[in-house]
Amino acid sequence: MHGCVVIMGTFAKEAPLFEIVIRRYEKPYQISKRALCKRICLSIGLLQPGDSRDSVVDVLHALLEARKGQKWLSARDLTEQVKVLRKDAGLPLLGVHESNIRRQLRRFRELFLVERLRAKYRIAEGQGLAELFEQKVEKFLIEQTLQRVKDYLRLADEQF
Repeated sequence: MHGCVVIMGTFAKEAPLFEIVIRRYEKPYQISKRALCKRICLSIGLLQPGDSRDSVVDVLHALLEARKGQKWLSARDLTEQVKVLRKDAGLPLLGVHESNIRRQLRRFRELFLVERLRAKYRIAEGQGLAELFEQKVEKFLIEQTLQRVKDYLRLADEQF
């Protein structure tokens, strides 16, 4: 029963239902599109500081470029776009296999920033990222997570 807690005859895993990392950086100024996408990925926990496996940055970049033309992209289309973006930036083609691109897309979908329809992807509802983050992440995921933490804190106050 390693990794489990027994609660009134049932098992509750100690794995979180949801986890989010939020980082604060200096105020953004004039930076390249790729650097901006990287800072966004770092800020919302999709990329770790110093991580050289940063294809998630190029996935976001490609999705944002596609949003301008209101295009839906398949994982294969995104894979090709990521390869082009990485070549243009003089970066090695690390993490550009379609299976990895799909994994990155799943991470964006878990944050409700990207949606899928018939095996094609786009920024959710073609909206702005700031609006999506506020609606889906801040007001939904973070608010519910904070409420659950408060539930545990109140229970601790009652029991101790």
